[in-house]
Amino acid sequence: MSNRSPISRSVSRRTLLRGVGVAMALPWLESMGHLVSGISARAAASPIAPVGAPAVPNRMIFMYVPNGKVMPDWTPDPLDIGKGYTLPPLLTPLADMKDDFNIVTGLAADKARSYGDGGGDHARAMSAYLTGAHPFKTDGSEPVRAGISVDQIAASRVGELTRLPSLEIGSEPTNAAGSCDTGYSCVYNSTISWRSATTPLPKIYRPKEIFDRLFGTSTAMSEQKKSILDFVQGETAGLKNKVSRNDQRKLDEYFQSIRDIETRIERTAKMAPVAKPDYNVPADIPDNFAEYMQVLCDLIVLAVQTDSTRVISYVVANESSNRTYPEIGIHDGHHQTSHHQNDPRKIAMLRKINTYHIQQLAYLLKKLKSTREGDGTLLDHSMIVYGCGNADGDRHNHDNLPTLICGQAGGTIATGRHIHYNKETPIANLWLSMLDRMDASVDAFGDATGRLAELSA
Repeated sequence: MSNRSPISRSVSRRTLLRGVGVAMALPWLESMGHLVSGISARAAASPIAPVGAPAVPNRMIFMYVPNGKVMPDWTPDPLDIGKGYTLPPLLTPLADMKDDFNIVTGLAADKARSYGDGGGDHARAMSAYLTGAHPFKTDGSEPVRAGISVDQIAASRVGELTRLPSLEIGSEPTNAAGSCDTGYSCVYNSTISWRSATTPLPKIYRPKEIFDRLFGTSTAMSEQKKSILDFVQGETAGLKNKVSRNDQRKLDEYFQSIRDIETRIERTAKMAPVAKPDYNVPADIPDNFAEYMQVLCDLIVLAVQTDSTRVISYVVANESSNRTYPEIGIHDGHHQTSHHQNDPRKIAMLRKINTYHIQQLAYLLKKLKSTREGDGTLLDHSMIVYGCGNADGDRHNHDNLPTLICGQAGGTIATGRHIHYNKETPIANLWLSMLDRMDASVDAFGDATGRLAELSA
């Protein structure tokens, strides 16, 4: 018998495994034909595209954390730039991935400032972050208004290429009613993505609901207590007969990762309820917040691995969130702690929370980096921005924002550097630069004044 593993016929990149109420996308396979790193084929002529005909799509992912950072522990020296910079203490969890991201300093979100509206820096920090627009101050008695967010501009351009134009998730729900920040509607504190200036997009925060959104699972599955894999079993067997041994192994690993996530979600749902603290804990999520965040990160990886969407926003916690973190010994609320007034005890607690969040980013990046795609990895073909619309949570300043951009965007971003920009450089300049790499270029956005040319490889 031959040891070769021939492919009897090619498999389309858009192939879906279908069952009753299920449409399941596939990861990239050898049998889909050779794919090379780069941005989309439609953008091959772009001046930022590498030589060659790129075919693997880029992804745009935003990971937002609230309440600012301990900025002295986040910020490198402005003169310590380029590849040889010293990693700041808060980024220690990313030490072994230093070559996979850039730390960018000097960027500002000017539209998060008051402009005569008084207090409300948390509300403005989140609502202006991806929109570059100053939100209209209302407690909900009048319609909310900000601007279309950069992720939704990308979704409007490339969304028809995937099952979901975009995916908006969070570890806390969107608050749709009431006033949360000195006269600003709670929508502003808890919404980062805006489909239009007057249409905020709510986040999905239950892992099961995200999973169902990605894979189109039906109520029949829940009632019959079956895995999504059970519903596509026939097509799975047929597919394996068409592909190489390497692809068969990749499919087995992919299906196992889906089964693992299903098992974790099911296990959580079966757990006995715990005493409810003085905090609005979403239902059906892991009690351990680190596990919860990791499940969400796993779902992000599955979403991009299957090309179910190329645009994702993930809000780790809403602005002014007062979540406690007992799993790392922090029993004071995050927001309360961020107003440290130079109290060493509070700064120490805030430093632990900041580090904890960076550990979750490290988990996501390592998952993306370990997942092969084409001649690279999912991380190679992604742009993951980690940041916040407030810098120092005690001062509520919106300049020199804590910003990381991770991944190489198909070879169009040179990583491993500290890039320092002049004070008050709009963060919207970064969003314009990312849209270029999503084949979704626009002439103007928010308060942007141009592109960040220094990102280019």
